[in-house]
Amino acid sequence: MGDLSRNEEQILAVIGLGNPGKEYAGSRHNAGFVVLDRLIAHYLPSMMERKFRASWGFAMAEGRKVLFVKPLTYMNRSGEAVGELLKYFSIPPGRMLVVHDDLDLPFARIRIAQRGGSGGHRGIQSIMDHVGGPDFARLKIGVGRPKHGEPVEDFVLLPPYSEDRENFQKVIAQAEEAVRAVLAADLSEAMNRFNRRD
Repeated sequence: MGDLSRNEEQILAVIGLGNPGKEYAGSRHNAGFVVLDRLIAHYLPSMMERKFRASWGFAMAEGRKVLFVKPLTYMNRSGEAVGELLKYFSIPPGRMLVVHDDLDLPFARIRIAQRGGSGGHRGIQSIMDHVGGPDFARLKIGVGRPKHGEPVEDFVLLPPYSEDRENFQKVIAQAEEAVRAVLAADLSEAMNRFNRRD
């Protein structure tokens, strides 16, 4: 899609946030990892775990070379791995899309944003600290808020409630579709398509 009238730079890196380790595998906080796993299965980058405290690899995705990354530093230090990778491969932060869970978005909704604050998300805050600011795109996956008075810290590290699991799977699939739309077209077009959905 070589429309030169667009001034939007295309995404060259897709980062999925989560915590490494089996005990976190199905947790709400690992939504970004799950979406990345689906993208990796689709685009088939050869993933490596050398050098950058991340699982990362390049693949041809929608006609260009895209870097796929799962930081393995634990959520609160995601920016350490992301900052090193972007610097090493000379990818500006503005050409990265970060996929992450969001407490403030209603459960099973997604939202694409071109930039923003951290909203209290420590993984996003860590990336902002290490790439020099908030100017990078995000795909937020709504995990909602605790229904049973459990502390937020515990809530994000647990799997979705049993009655929510089916819809959680659906929103993960929708998030994968949204990332693929961002890569195929651009952020604005994907925002128009996915941010309106109820």
